Amino acid sequence: MAERWDAAAFKARVDEVLRRYAAEEADRLVEVDPALGPVAGQLETAVADGKRLRAAFCHWGWRAVGQPDSEALLRAAASMELVHAAAVVHDDLIDDSPLRHGRPTAHVALRDAVAHHPRVSAGARSLAMLVGDLLMSLAGQLFVTSGLPAAYLGRARPLWAALARDLIAGECLEILHTGAAPDTAASLKVIRYKTAKYTVEQPLLIGGALAGAGGRLREGYSAYGLPLGEAFQLRDDLLGLFGDEGTTGKADADDVRGRRPTALLAETWRLAGEEDRDRLRELLGGTDPDGDAPEAVREVMRRLKAPERVEAMITARVDEALRALDELNLPPAPAAALTALAHSAAVRRH
Repeated sequence: MAERWDAAAFKARVDEVLRRYAAEEADRLVEVDPALGPVAGQLETAVADGKRLRAAFCHWGWRAVGQPDSEALLRAAASMELVHAAAVVHDDLIDDSPLRHGRPTAHVALRDAVAHHPRVSAGARSLAMLVGDLLMSLAGQLFVTSGLPAAYLGRARPLWAALARDLIAGECLEILHTGAAPDTAASLKVIRYKTAKYTVEQPLLIGGALAGAGGRLREGYSAYGLPLGEAFQLRDDLLGLFGDEGTTGKADADDVRGRRPTALLAETWRLAGEEDRDRLRELLGGTDPDGDAPEAVREVMRRLKAPERVEAMITARVDEALRALDELNLPPAPAAALTALAHSAAVRRH
């Protein structure tokens, strides 16, 4: 009988590792100088919430090779969540997003700490950037001090370099394409590098590398992980504009106001005739971030059935991922867990 995947119990274990680790590092910061208290507080806040999907994929990338659960592996898997926390702080800063998990983002929350600064916003943004940098550094530190054998860690080290490079490449591509003519292929490349790889594929590959996975299994992880990671971000794009802000914990029109290169906007543009494109140019080129433009853009999207098109893209990618998973013929426990994770990553409300 297959081991039952208890996602809530696993999340609680990862939460505790991250809470304890962030608290220890926050204390070390304050020991340097009590003035660093607000920065230390944001360090802890950054790891307080999350679905812990990245840790889960790393865990099952390890378990599918036949390795047992362990506290050392849990710490290594939890380091994936510190990478995510760093990416979130930087992403919110780049996008100038005001909310995350229903709370002010780091660069907003830190304004009080620099109220005396001649340029309050710039000072707070600089502090937030450094919080994100520290989180990325701590991710690597937690990984190498996880307690796994050095030989195991050595097998995964090249993947860490790839993870950081791909994540930064995706973030740069998003910036480079922001405000440009919407293009679905360009948007999907941003999704693949900014989110899909470090959310699903690379955690799986790192877990597999730690465990000594063979070439066929690693190829299967990529075949499963890339389309599923893309589905995850496509869902995020839909929730970002059509989700409930109270549930998502994020401002519900940031992508439109920032003219970000989402696949949702790109598909809307592709489906639009010249009249609708003129209307979109007018709406997206407006200067009032709190006006009626986001709702007007939503109306155009609904009328052109762009959300349905993105839903179809999500479904196709989840189906592709599950077919790749079936072809791996994994033991029952990892097969069941990775199937459940595929559904929870792509079918969600926040």
